[in-house]
Amino acid sequence: MKNNNVVVAQSGGPSPVINSSLRGVVETCRAMPDVFGTVYAGYHGIEGVLKEELLDLSAQELDEIALLSVTPAAGAIGTCRYKLQKGNTEDFERVIEVFKAHNVGYFLYNGGNDSMDTAHKIAELAAQRGLDLVAVGIPKTIDNDVGDSEFKLIDHTPGYGSVARYWALMVQGAEEENRGSSPADPVLVLQAMGRRIGFIPAAARLADPNHEMPLLIVLAESGLTMPDIADRVNDMLKERGRAVVVVSEGLKVGDIGELKDSFGHTQFSSSQITVAQLLVNYLNQVGLPVHGSARGNVPGTHQRHDIAYASTVDLAEAYAVGQKAALLAAEGESGYMSTILRNPGSIYSVRYDKVPLEQVANSERTFPKGWITPDGTDVTDEFIAYARPLIGEDWPSIPLVDGRQRFARLKPLFAEQRLLEYLPQAYR
Repeated sequence: MKNNNVVVAQSGGPSPVINSSLRGVVETCRAMPDVFGTVYAGYHGIEGVLKEELLDLSAQELDEIALLSVTPAAGAIGTCRYKLQKGNTEDFERVIEVFKAHNVGYFLYNGGNDSMDTAHKIAELAAQRGLDLVAVGIPKTIDNDVGDSEFKLIDHTPGYGSVARYWALMVQGAEEENRGSSPADPVLVLQAMGRRIGFIPAAARLADPNHEMPLLIVLAESGLTMPDIADRVNDMLKERGRAVVVVSEGLKVGDIGELKDSFGHTQFSSSQITVAQLLVNYLNQVGLPVHGSARGNVPGTHQRHDIAYASTVDLAEAYAVGQKAALLAAEGESGYMSTILRNPGSIYSVRYDKVPLEQVANSERTFPKGWITPDGTDVTDEFIAYARPLIGEDWPSIPLVDGRQRFARLKPLFAEQRLLEYLPQAYR
């Protein structure tokens, strides 16, 4: 029997547009029945593959697949933070067994650098085991940390534009809050996601590209200490009487009781205390030069699952990069990740291409130092020029039924299990 079935899976944190990429994969595969057979989803990522939990996406109604584009986060097919460790040979062998048992010839993995490394290793092992498997990566992360710092492997990752838009609009609201309540609460501290890379907090500047707000932005890369930040806040208070301060969750301010996931990434939202709260406490402790106190706001995971804030540009690009991954698979281009590259010129446009999985897996993007102002509390116009096109011009169209958002609801139609039950190695 021909190995033409497809497994698509997701790994790591979700985004508002992750399912738009999934839709791009499914609809492209359906349009090419001479190439692709049944499209399965690894339910909850690679864990679902290990457990032989394969959700049949080909059996789903077309309307539900179409609704994936306006369905945020990863509830449709699930994600995971399970890492296939280098020494976990049983896990890798199990993936190959599952693929063989279900005639899988195509594996599309949506995720970040670690996921691209996993896809690359699975493709190599499949070749060694005599399985003709095409493995293609699909980029995804709200942090925008996939790829290189020169933006040659990928210009930006699907998910980032929507979270950047969230912060642009949310900071506008926070500014109105601060303007009104400043006699009692002159300082409002907001904490942005993004681990230790500054693309998300930097997006706060998109709320105020003309620098009219009393806005300070402190990235993890700023190198500022608590006293440094307090000095700059107090300078702003003396000048403007109030301040909105956006800080990165990964700003190094001492022990916050960090917890790490299986990839070794800090889970800041699971830590014992937040950077924002530490800064609020510090500012109130050392005192402000105006009447009132500092207060804080720590937006949570809705930064990455609020579809109403999604960027229409991001939604379209996420679909196209999923579509490109399926087209690469159809052409037998194994060992590549579909990518977004920005065309030169003052008018924003992109093209979709491919880059080797191995290059992406071994790359590490940093926030350009030249995009941080010398005082460490703002970003430059170069960053604005880079990020502004990504947030789009309009609201997405979200269907409502009985006043509630109408998300995709996939039927629990799973492939028949053909192998013995398996417990992933990390759970033993």
